[in-house]
Order: sequence, then C-alpha cells, then structure tokens
Amino acid sequence: MRILRLAYVIMARVSMFRSLQFLLILACVLAVVTFYYFGSENQNFSSTTKRIKLSQASRNTNRNDADLTIDTRFSELARSKEKKMGENDAFQSRNNGDETLAQRYNVLMMFTKVDKSQNLQDKFRVAMLSMVKYAQFLEGEVLALHFVSDPVSKVLGEKMLQEFFKNVTFKYEVLFHDVDAFTHKLFPIVEALQKHFSAGSWSYFSDAIFFLSVAMHRILPQNLTRIVQLDIDLKYRTNIRDLFQEFDHFPPGAVLGIVREMQPVYRHTFWQYRKENPQTRVGDPPPEGLPGFNSGVMLLDLGAMRASALYNQLLDTRNVTKLADKYSIRGHLGDQDFFTMISMEHPELFYSLACGWNRQLCTWWRDHGYRDVFDLYYRCDGPIYIYHGNCNSPIPDD
Repeated sequence: MRILRLAYVIMARVSMFRSLQFLLILACVLAVVTFYYFGSENQNFSSTTKRIKLSQASRNTNRNDADLTIDTRFSELARSKEKKMGENDAFQSRNNGDETLAQRYNVLMMFTKVDKSQNLQDKFRVAMLSMVKYAQFLEGEVLALHFVSDPVSKVLGEKMLQEFFKNVTFKYEVLFHDVDAFTHKLFPIVEALQKHFSAGSWSYFSDAIFFLSVAMHRILPQNLTRIVQLDIDLKYRTNIRDLFQEFDHFPPGAVLGIVREMQPVYRHTFWQYRKENPQTRVGDPPPEGLPGFNSGVMLLDLGAMRASALYNQLLDTRNVTKLADKYSIRGHLGDQDFFTMISMEHPELFYSLACGWNRQLCTWWRDHGYRDVFDLYYRCDGPIYIYHGNCNSPIPDD
C-alpha cells in the first residue's frame, strides 16, 4: 500500500512539472503573438515584412551600381552595331545612358593622310571649332560624326576632337570608318565611273574613295537613311543642325541636295559638247544655265537613293559610258563630275541648295582664260552659312 501511495505522489509531481512546462511554452507563444500584433508601432507581420522589403529596395536604389544594367545593355548594343558596320571604332564622349532611340544628325568627312599634312590639320581645326561654336541641338538629339580615315590619321583625329569638343553642351558621338574597308566595298560599284572622272589615265583602286557619295547608299546600314557629307576645308557661320532642315524641302524623286559650282569649271569640261551644240545651256552660268555642281556640301537622302530605280540604273556601266560619250566629258573631280553629268539629263534627282550653304572661294579659273565670264558664276547673293576654302583659298575672319 505504501508503495502505491509513493507511486501516486511521483506521478502527480511529474504531471505538475509537465503542466508547468506547457504553461511556459504557451507563455512564450503568446509573447511572440503579442509582439507582432500588439507592438508599440501597431504593425502586424505583413506590414513589417513590407517595411523590410521597402527598406531593402531603398538601399538597392542608393547603391552605386544600381543602374549599371542600362549602361551595360547600351555598351553591348553599341559594340554590336559597330561590328555590323564593319571595321569601325567609336568613342562615346557625351552619351550617358541609352541613346539608341535618339534622333541622330549624321555627318561624314574624309580624314585620310591628315597626319602627313599640317595644312589639312589647320583646315580641320577651323572647320570643327566653327562647327562647335554655332552648333545647338535639342534634348534627345545627337550629332553623329563619321570620319573615313586611315589608322594613323584616326589616332590624330581622336586627340584633336577631344580638344575641340571638351566644352560642348550637346550630345555627340564619333565613329571612324576604315578607308581600306570602304574602298574594297566601293571599287566594284564605281570602277566604271573612275575611267571617266578620275585624274589618272585609268581607274585606280585608291581613287574609288572619291566616289563614296555616289554609292554610299549601298555600303552603309539600311537604318541610316540621311547623311550630310562635308569637305574638310569649310568654316561654319550657322548651326549645322539648320542644314539638315533642307532635307524637308526635297521635291519628290530627289536623292541629293547640292550647291551649284561657282566657277566656269564645266563650261571648260563640256567644251567639246558646247562646240557641237552651240544652243545648249550645259555649262552656262546661272540663273538660266546649267553650271554643274560642287561636292563640298552634300545632303544625301540614302533612303531615296535606295528606292530610286532611275538613280541606280545610272550607276550601270553601260549607262555611265553612254552619257560620258554623249557629253564628251573627261572629268577629274570624282563624284561631282558624275552628279553634274547626270543632272544634265535628270535634274529631278537633285535639290539645289542656296549658294550660301557652300560659298566657294576659289578664283583659279578667273586667271586661267575665263575672266570675262567669271563673275557670272562666282556671284552669290543672300546670307552665307558655310564658307568653302577650296583650292586653298583663304577664308574670311568672322
């Protein structure tokens, strides 16, 4: 009996111990619940979790590398674009963020053998500093400068451009295109033109680059639809952006905007045709004559060039030879000879820019047999937007 009583006492104490343990566990659970549901800030578990997530998001936003994914995507896109365009190198100077949707104003210049000529370097300095001086672009617009160059000149050009553009307030980018790569693409297209419009006695491979404007629509990417080609010996007196507005005035069918020649160059070049056709306007001075064109400033509607069946037919070897024979032309000025020749037959392909957009200053022909008619060609009324110091003519100071 004593043994049974002892066993009962032991079991009662164990039961009491378990009850106390249970009560302690229950008290802990209630304390946790009270903390989350009845805390001093009246926050429940969901609101606390939300606050923590917001806090983490805030910290991530303030990290230095928070937005680098955008820049990374843009860098990869830029590298991909350069690869597609050929052996081009580009340096981004003031393009921050994704500029892939920006409106680009594309300008192209030849920049070869500049490292060997102080004269070319001086001309380039005048051209770029005057361009920068007047250039203004809107938010979301980019001035895209393309230079067709050799490797050594490219190194010099990058250095000079970084100096010229260091204080600009507009966005811009610079791309250098390898002259040899362009020449390889051009030569099969323009070989026939070189026979008639090159300085040499026959078509030279290296001469092909002087016909770049003629076939640019075939070698540049399809998404590049408008570009302005400029000589290096220019001086700007207005915003380069204004020149691009002239594209809007192109009549239907026009592929090229260009200024007339301001010397009797083609009066001389077409002398045989003029002799055989005394009533012709070919080579006569403006306003009634057809003085030909000067290629120092050209607006190339690449989209229209690609779409024009007429223009592309005129690039065919047989048609080039046919027209060259008809006009007895033997030129030496490359692309501008070709454009002048086809304009005699198809003026609808051209939009005539005001002479102030390419105010040529050369007077060579005045002293070489054409003094009596020279001023009829040389005269340019109206405002001057761009001076062209062709044949090393001095350009007036501002």
